[in-house]
Amino acid sequence: MTSGFTIIRDATPAVAIPRGAVVAMGNFDGVHLGHRAVIAAALEMGRAHGRPALALTFEPHPRRFFSPNTPQFRLTDETAKLRLLAGTGLAGAVVMSFDKARAGTSAQDFIRHDLIGRLGISGIAVGYDFHFGKGRVGSPSLLVSEAPRLGIEVDVQPHVDIEERPVSSSAIRMALAEGQIEDATAMLGGPWFVAGLVIHGEKRGRDLGYPTANIRLDSHCGLRHGIYAVRVGRGEGKDQGKEQLRFDGVASFGRRPTFDNGAPLLEVFLFDFKGDLYGTALDVAFIGFIREELKFDSVAALVRQMDDDSARARAMLAAAPGAFPELGIVG
Repeated sequence: MTSGFTIIRDATPAVAIPRGAVVAMGNFDGVHLGHRAVIAAALEMGRAHGRPALALTFEPHPRRFFSPNTPQFRLTDETAKLRLLAGTGLAGAVVMSFDKARAGTSAQDFIRHDLIGRLGISGIAVGYDFHFGKGRVGSPSLLVSEAPRLGIEVDVQPHVDIEERPVSSSAIRMALAEGQIEDATAMLGGPWFVAGLVIHGEKRGRDLGYPTANIRLDSHCGLRHGIYAVRVGRGEGKDQGKEQLRFDGVASFGRRPTFDNGAPLLEVFLFDFKGDLYGTALDVAFIGFIREELKFDSVAALVRQMDDDSARARAMLAAAPGAFPELGIVG
């Protein structure tokens, strides 16, 4: 893990902002391999000039501002994104509020007032397709053309492909929606994970011999309903300082059609674990898709299937030793 990851927000005093830093700019939803190429370029630029390297990102995601009534499946909420960024070796992140004022700022004013005036950057790395400023007029080519006048270095990273398919956040969302966990993992450069507090459920799993840790995910989560092999760790929260918890497990995400067909819920059974996890923050990394969610005619049939699911999950996890997201400590 990486400690000392500093967050700079709109209200951060100017004296607390390191002048001359290099920034990797992007929305960074998922912090996938394309994003990591931009981050690596910023880190290299920073090392070459003895400057700190920071991520520069926006919250909420601009899609949420422009289409507030359209469901948005985010790969990472703000906290998860920052934890992933903190695990890359960056010194911190600049989190800019994306609101009406920001959306109405011209690209030239953003460069002049935000990048140069407030942040005082010495260099910037961006992806080939990143746009900014009112009407998305700002582009990598604009930054390159302005660089000599501004006295900054600009690095534009090309797209990253896997088997001739471009890596993108939308492609990863589609893979998760189809249960294609291996494809999502390849594009992310590590397992996709969710984080949440363990809540009380109906406690049916306990009666079935499979007590579960239940986590309510974002209502817009587009993960395919089904059964998954997962790896579980202690999340970021009040338990952060406690001994690291890491367990393999099997999880169900869906509506429980055999019982109530209710609101989607993530139910995680941790192998070889005994204890009370209520109120604990957990990170759940998805390692493999086992099967779609099914309705069973009897509880006995469900339990037989759960036994089989557990055996398949153990096999998947044995083939992926150590697989877990590289997360840093924020703050």
